[in-house]
Amino acid sequence: MQISLKETAAELKAKQRIVITAHVNPDGDAIGSSLGLAHALRALGKDVQVFIDDDIPAAFSVLPGYELIGKPVDGQNIPADLLVAVDVSLDRIGRVAELCTAPVLNIDHHVTNDGQADKLYLDGKAAAAAEIIYQLIGELGVNGNRDMAMCLYMGLATDTGWFRFSNATPKTMLAAADLLAWGAEPNLISEALEQRPFAEVQSLAVGMQKIELLAGGRVAGACLDYATMQEYDAPEGLIGMVRVIEGVDIAFTLKEKEPNLCRVSLRSKGLDVTKIALQFGGGGHVRAAGCTIEKNCAEARTDLINAIMQVLEAES
Repeated sequence: MQISLKETAAELKAKQRIVITAHVNPDGDAIGSSLGLAHALRALGKDVQVFIDDDIPAAFSVLPGYELIGKPVDGQNIPADLLVAVDVSLDRIGRVAELCTAPVLNIDHHVTNDGQADKLYLDGKAAAAAEIIYQLIGELGVNGNRDMAMCLYMGLATDTGWFRFSNATPKTMLAAADLLAWGAEPNLISEALEQRPFAEVQSLAVGMQKIELLAGGRVAGACLDYATMQEYDAPEGLIGMVRVIEGVDIAFTLKEKEPNLCRVSLRSKGLDVTKIALQFGGGGHVRAAGCTIEKNCAEARTDLINAIMQVLEAES
């Protein structure tokens, strides 16, 4: 059932023990929005925990509360009065869905949301989930502070490509200005995301060597199998390097993070990549989407490329 922002605030005010989660393979918006909401709810005296079923890149340690994000383990019981899923449909929150059986409130900005939550607040015009959480903090009557601001600015900045993408609207920029007034420090956030451990830079170089061009140069991607992922740190930023190749319409990365489990990121300069991600139970935006394929790297690559080619042929 879809609800209003005001009703969303009322749901949160009515519950005491709240668990917040986001999608696997989390990005800056998923992490920043989850932590920003957690800080706001703690300001109301709520008992709040954040669980994300994936590893959280160290670059996000600049965010207040980063160290408190838990990763669920099989058999764990996560008690709560309410489970809040942010920046995601329920089919992409991993084990949290099984380990926390509380009613679900879903807060999202992806138009591909499957609407399966008990209650859903969806704003497909918001540039990021962080923009929604910023608005929600106003509905909650909470005074913004630096902790909230740092987290939400991270979400806004990363989901808009540092305010370069077409999803950045006047409302987005006004929200960012308010977050600066609350105490966000953009320089700290950008520096944290720009810095890379030496091992990660090496892994990025390995990943770039695996980039292949397909469809006459209209598609580019890199596939990293499980053995490669075990030897090298997961190369953050690889999708950005693939995306900027001249002539590429669709960029992808495929990483086999566990045996027979591949995380896929998709980017586009205009074509709708949600049409690809949805074929594998994923979702996202027209120009940025993701999914998980439960096959080994070689098999997942074949399926993914077939899906990409189908979309290209349909658009031709």
